[in-house]
Amino acid sequence: MEKAKSQSLEEDFEGQASHTGPKGVINDWRKFKLESEDSDSVAPSKKEILRQMSSPQSRDDKDSKERFSRKMSVQEYELIHKDKEDENCLRKYRRQCMQDMHQKLSFGPRYGFVYELESGEQFLETIEKEQKITTIVVHIYEDGIKGCDALNSSLTCLAAEYPMVKFCKIKASNTGAGDRFSSDVLPTLLVYKGGELLSNFISVTEQLAEEFFTGDVESFLNEYGLLPEKEMHVLEQSNMEEDME
Repeated sequence: MEKAKSQSLEEDFEGQASHTGPKGVINDWRKFKLESEDSDSVAPSKKEILRQMSSPQSRDDKDSKERFSRKMSVQEYELIHKDKEDENCLRKYRRQCMQDMHQKLSFGPRYGFVYELESGEQFLETIEKEQKITTIVVHIYEDGIKGCDALNSSLTCLAAEYPMVKFCKIKASNTGAGDRFSSDVLPTLLVYKGGELLSNFISVTEQLAEEFFTGDVESFLNEYGLLPEKEMHVLEQSNMEEDME
């Protein structure tokens, strides 16, 4: 009598989906998975497999255990596949969020290369008419002056890395004030924003190593806080992650 009562209590306890032990937890999880699935989106065959997997099997019935094992393998495969689909959805959502953030951070005009200014009038027009949020870096150079070619090459690379900054160059002889920009002060970097001169670096290469590269120029400008935060290449990174999977 007590044995029957105990068995009844155990069955009643199991009916509440509160199994103990690893197998009991797995069965509870399978029942939860079945109940949480959208009834309209789950195939009847899959529902049946989940029901059979969540129902206790007879330990004495080897055929039932074998059938259960086979069904469990199919179900585990489907669940893994479902998990992968969930990961793909999460990855797409994350990429969309990063795209939105990328667009918000990338407002304003875009450049991406070094502009060659041909005259003093064009130089003044660039400074006065450009948007106030835009940082303008102007390299005043002359052919044959040491460091000018290397600085032009470095600025070309930086223009690609900082497309929100407008990089320009102009020959000293074309500025209309060649006497102010003699070879002794070249190369010169002028940095403007909102029509105002922020920094003026004459003989700028003297502040760099004798042999300098793009990273050196970038560090120099960052030291004075003249470059904005570098854009995050989140879209390319997301695509690389997808290609690797």
